[in-house]
Amino acid sequence: MFENAFNNIDRAMRNDEGLASELDYAEQTSWLLFLKYLDDFEAAQEDEAELEGREYQPILDPEYRWDVWAAPKRDDGEIDHQIAMTGQDLIDFVNGDLFPYLKTFSADADDPDTIEYKIGEIFNEIINRFRSGYSLREVIDIVDTLDFGSSKAKHELSDLYETRIKRMGNAGRNGGEYYTPRPLIRAMIKVVDPKIGETIYDGAAGSAGFLCEAFEYLRRPDLSAAEWDILQRKTFYGQEKKSLAYVLGVMNMILHGIEAPQIRHTNTLTENVMDIQQADRHDIVLANPPFGGGERKEVQQNFPIKSGETAYLFMQHFIRKLKAGGRGAVVIKNTFLSNTDNASVELRKELLTSCNLHTVLDCPGGTFQGAGVKTVVLFFEKGAPTRQVWYYQLDPGRSMGKTNALNDDDLAEFVALQPDKADSAKSWSVSVDDLDKATWDLSVRNPTAPEQAPLRATEQIIADILARDEETRQILEEIRGML
Repeated sequence: MFENAFNNIDRAMRNDEGLASELDYAEQTSWLLFLKYLDDFEAAQEDEAELEGREYQPILDPEYRWDVWAAPKRDDGEIDHQIAMTGQDLIDFVNGDLFPYLKTFSADADDPDTIEYKIGEIFNEIINRFRSGYSLREVIDIVDTLDFGSSKAKHELSDLYETRIKRMGNAGRNGGEYYTPRPLIRAMIKVVDPKIGETIYDGAAGSAGFLCEAFEYLRRPDLSAAEWDILQRKTFYGQEKKSLAYVLGVMNMILHGIEAPQIRHTNTLTENVMDIQQADRHDIVLANPPFGGGERKEVQQNFPIKSGETAYLFMQHFIRKLKAGGRGAVVIKNTFLSNTDNASVELRKELLTSCNLHTVLDCPGGTFQGAGVKTVVLFFEKGAPTRQVWYYQLDPGRSMGKTNALNDDDLAEFVALQPDKADSAKSWSVSVDDLDKATWDLSVRNPTAPEQAPLRATEQIIADILARDEETRQILEEIRGML
């Protein structure tokens, strides 16, 4: 049922000239889903208050509630299209009344982790892109059929929403930065193995894929009420700079069952890492920070190791956001392991001396669809220096791409071997004592691989060329920044 609803939403959106791409579809679906969710949430809160004999103060004023402006009902429960707004009247109300009202919530809310604050943040960061009130009415009618009242419904909706984010990630316009392959995220979480009571942090949250998958990993039917409250309110923390990603992340977490997501809309890198206190630290970091970017000089001043490479700044942030004994799993470009510039060498040294970098997962080209760079995943623990690094070279035995995407089975051997860090044709260990201390080079060199590498596939050649082009672009940006 829900899949048909989403397909019908897409069809209606394609008929509106204000919506041009999967990114627009995802954004506009998000604010409508959020308001429908909010209406169902308020109805449940009202019912609970009535059962307990207490008053409930609705979050929204009456005229701005979903069942008043969007879906007024007849006695038979169907939308009363005699009084429901449509056409230009609907567009004028949404743009002139609804959005301005909802924007005020963040200014009036005391706590950024409340649902009220999230309302204000979301509607300050997006606009209504529908130009036709008839298209918008058609989509509202479909969204109104979606029920957020049961965990089963939320689960199905969350799967469909994830599919939408994935499609958006493949659609260009930098959409790929919002989507990390879920099989890779699940493998990272299995290795880190979070527990109830530990806090999990992603300072580059994007669409909150890491936090949502960690929630799925931790939720169990036998959780006590106290454990469930910890999972809901005291476990998941995120920050996201970009407006659309922030909206997607909040909605994604809500659909997965987290009622008031603690994602903050802020640029993580504007925080001076030397100001991070113990109370700000977390047990686990899971992240795929953006690379490139060329952060401004004033932002770089917040870090002891200056770099225009955004991912390097995030790595310094993540190391300092971990508690002693905390565990991290972070995706980064594989060139981080071998680059000879000062920032790369210093950052590798800091990681190896302040953390136990126990595992490097080498991902094949094509793991990230639409991205022409090879990546690795760094698994580390804060507090003790590295003695030995275990490498695993992921090789699914096929060229990766949209039709041959990474799956959970591809990572099963890695997850199985990781606890004992066993050697195999794809895995080996390197002692830190054997590293060149002038460069701290951590390059992936499989000792069991044949001396002469086989001919590269066309896809890999293209990926390598794109990666070199990207590195050249970043170097030129850094040079311009120094001029």
